[in-house]
Amino acid sequence: MTTDTPARLLQLLSLLQTPREWPGSELADRLGVSGRTVRRDIDRLRELGYPVQASKGADGGYRLVAGKAMPPLVLDDEEAVAIAVGLRAGAGHAVEGVDEASVRALAKLEQVLPARLRHRVSTLQAATTQLTHGDGASIAPETLTVMASTVAGRERLRFAYRDKDGGESRRLTEPYRLVSTGQRWYLVAYDLGREDWRTFRVDRVTEPLATGVRFAPRELPAKNAAEYLRRSIGRRHQERYAFEVWFAGSAEVVSSRVPAWIGVPEAAGDEGGCVLRGDSADPVEWLAARLAMVGCEFTVRSPEELVQCARELGARLSRAGSGTNTSQRHGELRKNPPHTRGANPAPTTTAP
Repeated sequence: MTTDTPARLLQLLSLLQTPREWPGSELADRLGVSGRTVRRDIDRLRELGYPVQASKGADGGYRLVAGKAMPPLVLDDEEAVAIAVGLRAGAGHAVEGVDEASVRALAKLEQVLPARLRHRVSTLQAATTQLTHGDGASIAPETLTVMASTVAGRERLRFAYRDKDGGESRRLTEPYRLVSTGQRWYLVAYDLGREDWRTFRVDRVTEPLATGVRFAPRELPAKNAAEYLRRSIGRRHQERYAFEVWFAGSAEVVSSRVPAWIGVPEAAGDEGGCVLRGDSADPVEWLAARLAMVGCEFTVRSPEELVQCARELGARLSRAGSGTNTSQRHGELRKNPPHTRGANPAPTTTAP
């Protein structure tokens, strides 16, 4: 029998968070208390904001239902390890949809994990090999969690950094935001040594250290961190091109499926749908494939190279889905390449 009320409430809460309905008599047996005590404890949980639903009748019982706000969760050892490993796996690679919120969640969880569970998480992570996609570089989850905690706490961050040419330096920064591009993680921060804003590729960061020194946030010279990153990356490339694409979907739908650093879609007015405008230094082949991943009809309006590339991508996907033998077609393409940068394609094209 558990006589300590807080401990008993936590045990009761852990039982209720299992997706099933618990008869009051079974809860009483599990906790070693009377049915009256169970009812009092249920009332205490409701006062704390936990939405406990009771059903009447001989087969009635208690179950935890979804509420307007998420109350604190109680996890057993296995559940905590499983969540931490999952968050680490996602945070270690810049996967679209696994953004700063996931990193913050990992930082909070690892902060409160007992030492024995942190060891289990690290051991399991070290013994696991992940199959990744794209050219995103692998990142130590600890690096992201340290950065996320300094961003949230407005705490100065010190780290070693290796630039694209292999040069190494030590940086002292005021971190502003972590940004995922779908391929890589970047840190947007004010570099105290350079007295200017900078972006840092997180996979080139080592030895991150939270200094404990707080700072007042500075005004970012852009409307948000994603926009600043887009400009920063753009300045590093000499060859850029502007593009314009019309989508059949609404601006809200398209914006939820396109990273903000590519561009922000705007409603197209009387013609319906929305228009995405931006400039990029990425290969047109990559941009065409990324636009096709949005999942709705679209028309490339400019530039001509992107128009032609989208047309070729659509034709290639059509051939791939036709189920016919393409070996003969492959030989023809080798003799007569369909696309060169000097070609003059039609001004618009629609890709599936």
